[in-house]
Amino acid sequence: MNTKADSDYDVAVVGLGPVGCLGALLFAAAGLRVVAFEKEQDVYTLPRAVNLDGEIIRALQPLQLANAVAAMMQPIRPGERAGFANSKREWLFGGSAKPLGSNGWQPTNMFDQPELETFLRTQVQQNENVTSYIGYDVSGFEQQADQVTLHASEAHIAISVAASYLVACDGANSPIRKALGIHWKDLGYDQDWLVVDVVMQTPHTLSNEVLQICDPERIHTYVATKDPFRRWEFQLNPGETAEHMLQQQTIQTLLDSWVSRDTYTIRRAAVYQFHAAVAESWRHERVFLAGDAAHQTPPFLGQGMNSGMRDVINLAWKLPLVIEGACSTSLLNTYQEERNGHAHDLVSWAVDMGHLMAHLAAKEAAVRIGAPSPIGQKSSQASGYGQGREQPPIRSGAVLQEQLSNDGLTGYLLSQPVVKTSDGEALRLDYLLGSGFALMSHKTPSLNASSKKIIDDLGIRVVTTAALTPLEGKFPEMLAGHQALLVRPDKVVFGHTTESTPVDLLLSQLKAAIALNPVKADSRKSEAI
Repeated sequence: MNTKADSDYDVAVVGLGPVGCLGALLFAAAGLRVVAFEKEQDVYTLPRAVNLDGEIIRALQPLQLANAVAAMMQPIRPGERAGFANSKREWLFGGSAKPLGSNGWQPTNMFDQPELETFLRTQVQQNENVTSYIGYDVSGFEQQADQVTLHASEAHIAISVAASYLVACDGANSPIRKALGIHWKDLGYDQDWLVVDVVMQTPHTLSNEVLQICDPERIHTYVATKDPFRRWEFQLNPGETAEHMLQQQTIQTLLDSWVSRDTYTIRRAAVYQFHAAVAESWRHERVFLAGDAAHQTPPFLGQGMNSGMRDVINLAWKLPLVIEGACSTSLLNTYQEERNGHAHDLVSWAVDMGHLMAHLAAKEAAVRIGAPSPIGQKSSQASGYGQGREQPPIRSGAVLQEQLSNDGLTGYLLSQPVVKTSDGEALRLDYLLGSGFALMSHKTPSLNASSKKIIDDLGIRVVTTAALTPLEGKFPEMLAGHQALLVRPDKVVFGHTTESTPVDLLLSQLKAAIALNPVKADSRKSEAI
């Protein structure tokens, strides 16, 4: 076997599923030298994830890929909604789909993973800042004081590559996580489910919904995925085996009450054990876990892949600041602080939904026999869709700690309205905020010399809203009150001014929170709009 060594890189990404691809593209867009490894020569041709949040499409805007990805999504169809139903499929409660969410895009988007993943991998392979090794299996790695050395091979070729940091996007069975000895923290949901994806062949009467069917005979889920595809998930009952459930006759019998056998073909059928778990540690020195390598969730919220993409979005602004010396390495400690809590909230919410389905099924069963309704702590409708719950905020880390409350601003993603500029151009707000930090206020704030230096060191874009008119969506109300808010590159609100926190103090608190090193910080030219 021939062995060769390659040049050093800033970041190595292992695994080019959707999460790894997005990470590689974001790191490259930040100017980092990226090396990426994927052991499979071809994109997996069968569906897995089916829902993409508008938040993720928003993150693709700086890459000029948002419109292309949005075009792959399923537009809202008549009657589209998501919620809970009884055994007769009678609607219990839930929410309806929205054409525009707070992120400036349709909030829930059905898609076909092979199509999206092929597109993203192509973008990675064509990116001049990314060196891709497709078909190469990473067999090992070592961490040194200033780098990580990876060893990979393909056929009769072996290579060794050094990078400053390694981001492991290598799946739920992550060899990298296992090599580091990092264990799972179990969140208490392990159930076997049959997942069936079909291709609809002729006109049909299936609804355009996501339904959690709380049937005492068998809890199951129906998902109107991207046309012409549909998905069902059936929980295995006690005593049932994967072999039995995967038999064609079993699958057809389960679908018979939904759809005629001559209207579909089976695209995929598999039995999975749905897990709820997060990694005990998301970082070991220069190695970071992301995506399924860091967290596993039941699919009821459609947040598995989306949560993984949030992981790399979080790293994509922190790693460049540390690698270029602008910030201390202590900034990287905030990765687990921020992402672990956020992912934990979503996994717990999905678990609550699973318990809610079981509770509603048990309640219906009790009604059938005239027994008292079961009592369960996790039976609240707040566990379901559209019950007033939003995406959880950042609860610690590089945000203004004293403002972390329920004000719906600090620690949350800034809403992205479509605005009209003074010259009449209509565009989404992030195109004005840029891809770095931004300071927003109704009018240009008065700053002291120290604040001006922070703005220059970080290239903070100062954006005034007085000349901007929201066309769709709205600005936070506080901007109308002539206050200011500070936005991170990932569009999470760091904090805002108050009577006790003037703008100069706000900026100095940012400097401390991200461990800004003014000696090494680049003098990025700030820009006022």
